[in-house]
Amino acid sequence: MTGSLFDDLDASDPGSRAPGDEEDRAARPAARSRRSRSRAPLAVRMRPRRLDEIVGQQHLLKPGSPLQVLAGEDRGPAGPSSIILWGPPGTGKTTLAHVIARGVSRTFVELSAITAGVKDVRKVMDEALTDRDLHGRTTVLFLDEIHRFTKAQQDALLPGVENQWVVLVAATTENPSFSVISPLLSRSLLLTLQPLERADIGALVDRAVADPRGLNGEVELSAEAREHLLDLCGGDARKALTSLEAAAGVAFSEQPEPDGHVADEDGRNDVGARGRPVPVITREHAEEALDRAAVRYDKNGDQHYDVVSAFIKSIRGSDVDAAMHYLARMIEAGEDPRFIARRLIISASEDIGAADPTALQTAVAAADTVQLIGMPEGRIPLAQAVAHLATAPKSNAAYTAINEAIADVRAGRAGPVPLHLRDAHYPGAGQLGHGRGYVYSHDEPNGVAAQQYPPDELVGTDYYRPTEHGREREIAHRLEILRGIVRGR
Repeated sequence: MTGSLFDDLDASDPGSRAPGDEEDRAARPAARSRRSRSRAPLAVRMRPRRLDEIVGQQHLLKPGSPLQVLAGEDRGPAGPSSIILWGPPGTGKTTLAHVIARGVSRTFVELSAITAGVKDVRKVMDEALTDRDLHGRTTVLFLDEIHRFTKAQQDALLPGVENQWVVLVAATTENPSFSVISPLLSRSLLLTLQPLERADIGALVDRAVADPRGLNGEVELSAEAREHLLDLCGGDARKALTSLEAAAGVAFSEQPEPDGHVADEDGRNDVGARGRPVPVITREHAEEALDRAAVRYDKNGDQHYDVVSAFIKSIRGSDVDAAMHYLARMIEAGEDPRFIARRLIISASEDIGAADPTALQTAVAAADTVQLIGMPEGRIPLAQAVAHLATAPKSNAAYTAINEAIADVRAGRAGPVPLHLRDAHYPGAGQLGHGRGYVYSHDEPNGVAAQQYPPDELVGTDYYRPTEHGREREIAHRLEILRGIVRGR
C-alpha cells in the first residue's frame, strides 16, 4: 500500500536507485526523462523528501519535536506519538506524512477516509500487530480526511492507537474538536499547521522552476507572473504549483515550432532542451491559468464561523470597510445569502436597536430582496444593509435588557401578576378582584397612568438603560419622565 506514494518521486531520487541501474539510466534519451517527469502533477513531483526541504511550519520541526521523532531524524528517548495534523489545504499535511513514510524500520500504510471503512481499518490493525510482535517494525498509518470518518469508524482506530499497534498520523482541514471523537483526541497530539507565508510560497515556486523534478529550467518565470501567482494562491502551496504548471503549459503552447537555432542580440543561442527558445511565463499566461484568488472558506467549519464572526464584529465596531471585505469573502466562497441576511437582522437589533430603529427595517428589507431576486444581484441590497448597519449609531441596550430580564426569571424572580393587571373578562374574575383598581392610561392627561406594573419583588427594577447614541438620546430623556409618572415620583 505504500508503493504509490513514491512512484513519481523515486525516479529522481539517487538514494532509491538499485545497483547496476546507472548505465541504463544514462542511456535513456532526455525526451523519455521528460516524459517520465511529466507523468505526475508538479505539486506531487516537488514534494519534499526530507524534513529540511520543507518550507514553513518551523514551529513543528524543532529538534525533539514529534515530527522529528516520527521521521526518524531525532533518536532521543521519546518514542513516536500518534498525531493529528490540522490545517488549511495546501499547508503540507500530506507532504509531512510522505516524509515520515521514509523513516527507517517503518511500515507505512495510507488510507483515505473517503474510501476506507471499518473493515479496512481492522485489517491494518491486525497486520500492524503482527509486524510489531514478529518483526519488530512500527506501522505508521496515515489517514487523510479523518473528519469524514463516522464515530464508529473512528472508534475502530482506538485499540490500535491505545496499544501502539500503529502510530496514527491523521490529517484534517476541519477543527478536530468538532470532527474527531474525544477518546482519539486524548490519545494523540494535535499539531496545528499555519497558512504558508508569501515568502514560503515564493521559495517553492522558484524551486519548482529550476529543479529537475519540476520544470527543470525549461521555462522562465517573469517577476509579474510570479507576483500574480503569489497574490492569488491564498497561501496554498498546491494551488500555487498547479497554477504554475498550467501557466507553463500556456507559455509552451504559444511557442512556435523550431526552424533552426535562434540567436539573441549577443549572438548566443538561448534555447532550451527542446531546441527552441526558452519560453517566458508572463503575467498574461499566469492570469489565464489563475484568474481568481483562492478563498479559504468551509461553509460548515471554522472559516464559516470565523469569517461571519469577524463580519458581525466589524459592523458592531463601525468599520464599514472591514465589514464589506468579509461580506465579499462570504459571497465569493458561495455562502448562503439567506444566512448572511439573517445575521444582519440579528445585528440590527442586538447592536443598534433603538439607537436607529430603521436599521432593522433595512436588514429585513435586504433579506426579503435577496429572496426575491437571488444572486448575484442580491449582493447589492446586502451591501446596502451592511453600509447602513456599520455606520449607524450603536446600542445594545435592548439586547442587554432582555438578557437581564430572562436571568431574573430563571433565578425565580417572577412573582404573581398584580391583581389590577389580571384578566377580568371571564365570568367570576371580578369576584376574585381581577382588574379592580386598574387605571386606563388613555383616560389620563398625558396618556400615562401612575400604577404598579411589575410583580412586587421587581418594583423599581430598571432593565432598559438607553445610551446617548442616536435616537436613544431622546428616548433616555423621555424614559426618565415616564418612569417618574408611572412610579409616582
